[in-house]
Amino acid sequence: PAFPYKFKFKFDGCPNGCVAAIARADMSLLGTWRDDIRIDQEAVKAYMGGEIQPNAGAHAGRDWGPFDIQKEVIDLCPTKCMRMEGDKLVIDNKECVRCMHCINTMPRALKHGKDTGYSILFGAKAPILEGAQMSVLTFPFVQSEPPYDNIKEIVEKVWEWWPEEGKNRERLGELIQRQGIQKLLEILDLPPMPQMVKGPRSNPYIFWKEEDVPGGWDRNIDEYRARHKR
Repeated sequence: PAFPYKFKFKFDGCPNGCVAAIARADMSLLGTWRDDIRIDQEAVKAYMGGEIQPNAGAHAGRDWGPFDIQKEVIDLCPTKCMRMEGDKLVIDNKECVRCMHCINTMPRALKHGKDTGYSILFGAKAPILEGAQMSVLTFPFVQSEPPYDNIKEIVEKVWEWWPEEGKNRERLGELIQRQGIQKLLEILDLPPMPQMVKGPRSNPYIFWKEEDVPGGWDRNIDEYRARHKR
């Protein structure tokens, strides 16, 4: 198709590399998991006891003092989903955002889950018509198995919309910015998620379609007043 401008993919097998993906690519696919982080409690104790070096020994050039799991792992968790119960490490996996910090720090004690797939993000770019922008997480988890038809279908939906609606030299992220994330969700046939809201109460306007409103636009005022009396 005659694209308005270039379209970049970024594939990364691990969330560790996501910084390049969410800043550069029109469509980013990041390897992730959706089950629980696997914990080896004996290895956790070994880290706490100084038997295993944190960060796989990457910061072993000087004496940083004894490893403090509270300060170096638990307190740095962005969603505070980790805690110690006695001598056991506990993770509230439903709150985990896959930042990888705990796994990077204690790779022999923590491993990602076994139910793996992709997270898909759209819309990152450097300055072109508008300023630089980061991508938006659109599919938190998509299965990744050959022949990858589910991912190809997602690409085809975007490529039907962007060449048709995009202006000259307009990247996908700029089209999303111009027409709104709601339009992207309609194209992909996705329900909106609270995590897509940039800031609460930042936009008081909700645009409904007639088919989404029970009874359509036509209302009986007497019936309405019977239910909502002055």
